[in-house]
Amino acid sequence: MTAPRAGSGAMFDAIAGRYDLLNRVLSGGLDRRWRQNLVHALGLAAGARVLDLATGTGDVAIAIAKAHPDARVVGLDPSARMLEVARRKVDAAGLADRVSLVEGAAEQLPLPDASFEAITMAFGIRNVPDRPRALAEAVRVLRPRGVLAILELGEPREGVLGAIGRLHVHGLVPRLGALLSGAREYRYLADSIARFPRPDQFTAFLLEAGLRDVHVEAQTLGACHLYVGRRP
Repeated sequence: MTAPRAGSGAMFDAIAGRYDLLNRVLSGGLDRRWRQNLVHALGLAAGARVLDLATGTGDVAIAIAKAHPDARVVGLDPSARMLEVARRKVDAAGLADRVSLVEGAAEQLPLPDASFEAITMAFGIRNVPDRPRALAEAVRVLRPRGVLAILELGEPREGVLGAIGRLHVHGLVPRLGALLSGAREYRYLADSIARFPRPDQFTAFLLEAGLRDVHVEAQTLGACHLYVGRRP
């Protein structure tokens, strides 16, 4: 049997049941704060429609719906099993009437033009094979002046903190991930973090996709960055 492509929906199917626990442990619980910052950055008006790309187990979609009781959220992800976990969490939170879940890829959104006031993506753009196409699709389905907010991990590269960050990513992440899950997918996680573009490079990609007013905020000493831009 051929192994699933690294970063694919099939790869995440294999770790769906352990994904939330591993995120908490590997980030020291900081991923929750980072997601809260992402939701806060949206500045949603009443009745907004929001698309959460790479929704995974639904944490961001649920957080948006809880923070904005009149918002409607669509969570999209290529992993059927991750969406199964998300659906259970949405139902348990009593949000099934405002959070809908769709299986699909960021590069080919099954959604009409200019249909969302905001789009979010947490820890997902790193796994998209064709990032320019995914960003173009996001801009396509955003309404004018709509906001795109992306949260992504990266390697701190400079000074003592950079050395500590690299040790964490290349040493602790794959070892602890394999210990807790028995899955070698966490070697891919470490490698994908190391390969992700620097903040200035990724900001340039957002501008090339047609976004404006783009700014980036480092989270926790540069272990993660929040990118926010608007469609003109």
